[in-house]
Amino acid sequence: MTRTLCTAALAAAMFCASVAHGQPVLNDYPTEARADYVFACMAANGQTREVLSRCSCSIDVIASILPYDRYVEAETVLSMRQVGGEKTAIFRNAAMMREVVADLRRAQAEGEIRCF
Repeated sequence: MTRTLCTAALAAAMFCASVAHGQPVLNDYPTEARADYVFACMAANGQTREVLSRCSCSIDVIASILPYDRYVEAETVLSMRQVGGEKTAIFRNAAMMREVVADLRRAQAEGEIRCF
């Protein structure tokens, strides 16, 4: 528990320092997006404290690699691929859509390597 508090304090200090020096926080995801990812990750991997920690780590890695706008694009494409019908065919076929999803998959793979 102490290690977690120290890590959180260090992260908060680094955030405050970067804001104080006028440096933007890059690739920062909204808390809701991070929580959604962690909930889904835990549903797939187990509901333990260890999995919570690993899933949180994973979204942090993804956020460090992929800008939030690109993450939203990829999530939208993946969501639309689940919907059937002619109007959503572009989400399954377009090269740009495949590239966006590939970027997310690479970031997720890096998160798996570092955190699991």
